[in-house]
Amino acid sequence: MANNLSNFNPFNEISRFEPLRNLDEFFNNYRLSSPWSSWEPEPRIKIDVSETEDAYLVKADAPGVPKEDIKVTVEGNFVTIEFEVKKENEQQDEGKTVRSERYYGVQSRSFALAQDVDETKAEATYKDGVLELKLPKKPGSARTQLTIS
Repeated sequence: MANNLSNFNPFNEISRFEPLRNLDEFFNNYRLSSPWSSWEPEPRIKIDVSETEDAYLVKADAPGVPKEDIKVTVEGNFVTIEFEVKKENEQQDEGKTVRSERYYGVQSRSFALAQDVDETKAEATYKDGVLELKLPKKPGSARTQLTIS
């Protein structure tokens, strides 16, 4: 039993002097809401790209954008999607504006594909805020792998 005894120093924690030891714990328990916490960042175009044997299929999110404002450009294997975004959100409290958030701007997203696209056969459809592109691969532009000598 004597082997399990250890010296007890009641001033051990005080003598270490770690003034910021519990600072994280303090801020976790004491939360203030930041005035920026309710702000939404400007949206970015989210895309999904899939590939079949003869085409690339692209789905791009463009919620609330009229299809007339969407512009798709294809140059070789480089694709650009752009449109203008307009958002207004206003909260009023008995006739007095409490908060007004709005942003305007052009959203753009460009990406490169592994093979050139046949622009003459490319198709674009827009439904329920989703832009769908069918981009056929150009014949004769297949990737080739070189052997290293």
